[in-house]
Amino acid sequence: MPTPSKLQSTGAASPPNSGRAFTVLRDTFGFSEFHPLQAEIIDTVIAGGNAIAIMPTGGGKSLCYQIPSLVRAGTGVVVSPLIALMKDQVDALRQYGVRAAYLNSSLSFEARLRTERELAGGAVDILYMAPEGLLTDASLELLAGVDVALFAIDEAHCVSRWGHDFRPEYRQLSQLAERFPGVPRMALTATADAMTRRDIAAELRLADAEMYVASFDRPNIRYLISEAGGARQSLLQFITEKHPGDSGIVYCLTRRGVEETAAWLCDRGLRAVPYHAGLADADRERSHDSFTREDGVVVVATVAFGMGIDKPDVRFVAHLNLPKNIESYYQETGRAGRDGAPASAWMRYGLKDVVMLLQMLEKSEAGEEYKRIERAKMNSLLGLCEATGCRRQMLLNYFGETHPGACGNCDNCLAPPEAWDATVAAQKALSCVYRTGQRFGAAHLSDVLLGKDTDNIRRFNHRSLSVHGIGTEHTAVEWRSIIRQLTAAGLLTPDPHGHGGLRLTPEARAVLKGEQAIRLRKLPRRDAAKKKSAPRPSPPAASLDDRDRLLFEELRKLRLALAREQKVPPYVIFHDSTLRDMAGRKPSDEAEMLEISGVGRDKLKRYGAAFLAVVEEFGRGL
Repeated sequence: MPTPSKLQSTGAASPPNSGRAFTVLRDTFGFSEFHPLQAEIIDTVIAGGNAIAIMPTGGGKSLCYQIPSLVRAGTGVVVSPLIALMKDQVDALRQYGVRAAYLNSSLSFEARLRTERELAGGAVDILYMAPEGLLTDASLELLAGVDVALFAIDEAHCVSRWGHDFRPEYRQLSQLAERFPGVPRMALTATADAMTRRDIAAELRLADAEMYVASFDRPNIRYLISEAGGARQSLLQFITEKHPGDSGIVYCLTRRGVEETAAWLCDRGLRAVPYHAGLADADRERSHDSFTREDGVVVVATVAFGMGIDKPDVRFVAHLNLPKNIESYYQETGRAGRDGAPASAWMRYGLKDVVMLLQMLEKSEAGEEYKRIERAKMNSLLGLCEATGCRRQMLLNYFGETHPGACGNCDNCLAPPEAWDATVAAQKALSCVYRTGQRFGAAHLSDVLLGKDTDNIRRFNHRSLSVHGIGTEHTAVEWRSIIRQLTAAGLLTPDPHGHGGLRLTPEARAVLKGEQAIRLRKLPRRDAAKKKSAPRPSPPAASLDDRDRLLFEELRKLRLALAREQKVPPYVIFHDSTLRDMAGRKPSDEAEMLEISGVGRDKLKRYGAAFLAVVEEFGRGL
């Protein structure tokens, strides 16, 4: 039997879909306007249509299925791979007065029965399920007996074998089209290139769906990328100088790197916790709770951490190793600054990262076509790292979006690198690779070019080569930079089956023959790099004057006390942006409090009096 509409009837004629959606946006979630494309996506689904939504993290993707679930009759079913985070997502919705629940393997038998009874009785507005749990016969039979408002397949890039987080069980979700005809289906993700979008439409049987692709630009994020020398010390300097006391995520390629880096940061006075799939469940949960429920915690993690994290005030994401591709990089850096306030994406990388990732790829059981595409994607990311122009422009171009460049918020725009005619140096480096047999890495090649007399040079008789000692005009560090940039330019490629050796590509021939000139970025001197380093991003509270910042901190204290009392992350009560709005506008009654972004009617009932009291008390103390 269909459940009634989630909107209370006023007795008046029903407004068009956008009007009904706006009522939920304002009264339930406390926002006064939609983000770009939100209204169009929501209207499509409310009207019963299918949709594919590609929206950046922080672009309001969740509201695109939450609002239609509340407007349409029945229960909105959200498919998510994030079992560990479903409780946080449900807790956040319940704060808004939404009847949300989840069904997954973490529930006790009694809790599952209780949720199933609530679902059957029409008392659940939004239900979260993992794909493997949804597709069991028992779950499909359960859903067949209730009124389903829609299916929202979140993190839909997981369906694509070309994507950065392929999960085979996602492909079986195509059967929802047969089992639930007439129920609108949505696929949503923050990251998908053209190939992945085609895969999503084909594999989920959404060929007829409206495709909505929002801008991938996150103008509040500052992109900072440089070579890997002294990575940990550089990370510590970055955090202490640019983001002291801020919450952030540090990504490492290996579990060992995660644990060692977390311990290293703790030894130097930071609050850092490790997170990776190899930790005991209790330890992993402790790290997750510390990061989401406390301020100023840095989580050091493998890519197992972060997808679906709703924490809005992550001020930086740092990479100590190269991600697999640009999609992964964009997805991971997008976890910073979800609240729209200034944030940083910082990365150190080296040629060793490329070799390690390529060897991991070659050892995998994937087919050759997949490996070829992944190599091309890796080269695109390396090209982004070595670019001399606007990084934002190059990043957006990868996703098919144009940008004029000169963004003013990446390291290359803030401190433009010097470029130089490196044709002769490139010819020397490429010749050295060829003369040494295309089997050695950058360190040995550098030694040969500098004319060194090492054990390996004697062992392989490389002192007799014509290239021995022809590169003394550059330092070892400079040669490693040149070789790395030649790899990024596609003139060299790591030997996937060797031990870090480099080989020439067919494109190197034109350079060696003098038919093509090469310009590379000049490696900055350390003292010059310090002088030209990017300024610290403005802290989110910078828009407040000194007095209002004091009120902002008092409001944060109240929020933290309430969160600890309820055992939920502070941001599910109010985001920092909401508290900043309160501190700046200083509401004096409930009507004015409702004008604050992020304060809906249910939250007003829960918390309005307490926060108004803090504002009033602060005013009396002036």
